[in-house]
Amino acid sequence: MTVRTLVEALDARYPRDWAESWDRVGLVLGDLDHAVSRVLCVVDCVPETVDQALAVGADLVVAHHPLLLKPVSSIAPDTYKGRIIHRMIKADVALYTAHTNADVANPGVSDALAARLGLTALRPLVPAEGTAAGEGRGLGRIGELPEPLTLAALTRLAADRLPATAAGVRAAGDPSQVISTVAVCGGAGDSFLSVAARSGADAYLCADLRHHPVSEHLASGGPALLDVAHWASERPWLDDVASWLRADHGIDVVVSDLDTDPWTIHSAFEEKENHS
Repeated sequence: MTVRTLVEALDARYPRDWAESWDRVGLVLGDLDHAVSRVLCVVDCVPETVDQALAVGADLVVAHHPLLLKPVSSIAPDTYKGRIIHRMIKADVALYTAHTNADVANPGVSDALAARLGLTALRPLVPAEGTAAGEGRGLGRIGELPEPLTLAALTRLAADRLPATAAGVRAAGDPSQVISTVAVCGGAGDSFLSVAARSGADAYLCADLRHHPVSEHLASGGPALLDVAHWASERPWLDDVASWLRADHGIDVVVSDLDTDPWTIHSAFEEKENHS
């Protein structure tokens, strides 16, 4: 198995032309003819996950977030991204990114997130343009819970089923509201608040929600909201990629559980009260 072989397979599963025009996906660096015996799947290509790639002997890193999303004028080794690039090239570790093209894929990032909550009868929250009925591609997913839960119980379920982070899971809405239909979106999701409001979902789970959009959404009668860490919402997708690479291509894959969410401390009010 070579970098070229795996790039072709990844491009077929997550075509680059499915990505948003501003996105930067596909092979970032690496020798196409270099042999690959092990792959590391990560959400973020950062110094810590590069350390992990070298430690586990990975020849290819498959990342969700692009390392070079914005233009750079230098990859000198005294810059943050330059150090990462130089280190990977010296170690013969290739880097491949599947970002918004993996978001809209079926199965994709939001399918993996929905599966953690046990949602069924999935359909896209925002169907991809030009897709045929039943194709199932698009951003986010809407599905049904196995049984109705209160918002408080759904919040506890999300905290239990998703990877643990310091940020945890927070919810906005009536804790006693009964939830049957849930919309989810891996990654930042506040740009789809209006879509979620029209979707018929009782609750919408995503990451990176902000104060004013949430307040206005709830005041307008929108569904309850659950806000999770960005990394936690996309980490489940890595398991799907790894399972596919193992089953269809017989490659050894390691999934990174390194929490690359930037928030590292969460002190709740009740904790302060208990220590006062």
